[in-house]
Amino acid sequence: MNDQYLDAFVRESEEEITKLNNSLLALETDPGDEAAMDQIFRTAHTLKGNFGAMGFEDASDLAHAIEDLLDEMRQGGMAVTPEVMDLIFAGVDQIEAIVHEIEEHGEATVDTDETVAELRAVLEEGVESADGAPTASDGQGDVATGGEGASAAAVADLDLDPEDVGGTLVQAEVDVGDSDMPGVDAMLAMEAIEEVFDVVATDPEREAIEDGDYEETFALFLDADDLGRVDAELDSVGKIAAADVTDVSDALGSDAAAGSDPGEADDDHAVDEIKSVRVDVDQLDDLHGLVEQLVTSRIKLRRSVEQADLDAAGETLSELDKITANLQNTVMDMRLIPLKKVVGKFPRMVRDLARELDKEVAFEIEGEDIELDRTILTEISDPLMHIIRNSLDHGIEAPDEREAAGKPRQGTVTLRASRERDHVIIEVEDDGAGLDVEHIKQQAEEQGVRSADELEAMDDSAIYDLIFHPGFSTATEVTDVSGRGVGMDVVHDTVTQLDGSVSVDSTPGEGTTVSLRLPVTMAIVKVLFVQVGGEEYGVPIKNVDEITRTTDVKTINGREVIKHNDEIYPVVELAETFDVPGETKSNGDGMLVRIRESERQVALRCDAVNAQEEVVVKPLEGILSGTPGLSGTAVLGDGNIVHILDVVTL
Repeated sequence: MNDQYLDAFVRESEEEITKLNNSLLALETDPGDEAAMDQIFRTAHTLKGNFGAMGFEDASDLAHAIEDLLDEMRQGGMAVTPEVMDLIFAGVDQIEAIVHEIEEHGEATVDTDETVAELRAVLEEGVESADGAPTASDGQGDVATGGEGASAAAVADLDLDPEDVGGTLVQAEVDVGDSDMPGVDAMLAMEAIEEVFDVVATDPEREAIEDGDYEETFALFLDADDLGRVDAELDSVGKIAAADVTDVSDALGSDAAAGSDPGEADDDHAVDEIKSVRVDVDQLDDLHGLVEQLVTSRIKLRRSVEQADLDAAGETLSELDKITANLQNTVMDMRLIPLKKVVGKFPRMVRDLARELDKEVAFEIEGEDIELDRTILTEISDPLMHIIRNSLDHGIEAPDEREAAGKPRQGTVTLRASRERDHVIIEVEDDGAGLDVEHIKQQAEEQGVRSADELEAMDDSAIYDLIFHPGFSTATEVTDVSGRGVGMDVVHDTVTQLDGSVSVDSTPGEGTTVSLRLPVTMAIVKVLFVQVGGEEYGVPIKNVDEITRTTDVKTINGREVIKHNDEIYPVVELAETFDVPGETKSNGDGMLVRIRESERQVALRCDAVNAQEEVVVKPLEGILSGTPGLSGTAVLGDGNIVHILDVVTL
């Protein structure tokens, strides 16, 4: 199948599934919403047609069953009940799993028969038959190539570390046939398999298998390249009468996510990396025009150089400056994507989580048309999910508890976005119980996050910020949603790496607001180059407040400081901080770069301030990631690499 058509099909299907989920939520909230019902029916019909046209008949049959059930509801022949909606959501989840598998492998192996049968049963027998149907989170089914497949729970019982599996995790259900010595035959079969594949686990335990203590079959979990090779190798092992092979990599991944980080969003609601953008035709025309100008200027510059006409070359370089600046702005605009691309899946996540927690929650989104760079938008999806999940689990109270406190039984969580010049502010606000300052202090002291004296000197705002400390949790018990102290520190780290900031404001009994401040784009930054010994560093211009001589430096309690507007700014010696080789200026020589108070109240001492320039900043990766004082690197026009300073962690 043509990859271009397949990619277009996947992208359109993802959009239609998000649209379908949100319309179903609107219908569940207001069963009389005819506009939502019509939209749902149209979307389901589109999905059915698209799957059929692409040859994915099982998915088409599932979408057809959902469409028929929705049509019955639209005609008034069936009530909109939570049980029926659970079944429909389970079907939509399975369709989404099929789309993901098609994107990954080009085909779908998800078994839809059971879900289709349940949908048809409700259609024929009525709403009562929906009782006991699988919930939405159970509806994705197993991805298998043979046998019954393996559930995520079965893989979870093995306690496997995903890092121990280098390739595909394959479950082989092995049958050695009729044998007088089942343990011996099983041992010989395993030894033959181990010559080809790494056996990372067995079910039951290996000792039990070798003792013949298993029923008709036993399971081997193999680290392999692909299913086809496993099938071929097992067929060649004489001691094996039959074997069913299943790819259970997804089950391993979902188990890892659930076990290691309950604060992370469910895989069912994870937001995939944004792989496509829609570009306005006018932007394409602008881009084409700029490329034409670029080609013309290149020809003019080459001619000027060949003729040694420096004046003409200078004029052409000025033209190139303007063209590249316009080109940069156009490309940056093309990378901007509306926030709704990420938050579109959040209403469904809130719905499922609220049902899981037995809470009544209304979820509202404001400013979803605000645009952010594609990279930033992809990176903040998980932090936003962390915050929303915490709002539901820790913030919003149980309905009876809210009623006793004089509140509506239904809580409200609002995600709000707004634009402030070159930054976007995203707030997640709930009207729940709020943060308990005294409880946070108590937990912080017990967990060794801060001492009693330090906590006493901190204001409420600083106390709230302790929830971002790694491993810190105020939960009184661990749940499947949160409470292990994993999650909010990830929010802080991710936002900080994106050159943003996060803060918390709370009123006990009234609610909590978590605010994220993020740059609209982060690829190109204007920096101030400073010289320190034989090294050059870049300081983001947005962090710089003033550049002065070092003549005003004073020493207080053995520490060099400067005074500005009655505020004390400690002096940071860049030469000492980075152990810079070569001679550096001291004793009143050199320059001071005073950092904005909103970022950090310090002044950086350097030998000289060189120039300002826009650079492309590449974040540090690998073992260098998270290095204090450094946010990334930039490659200059002469090929030299300059480190960009992170003034907050310096």
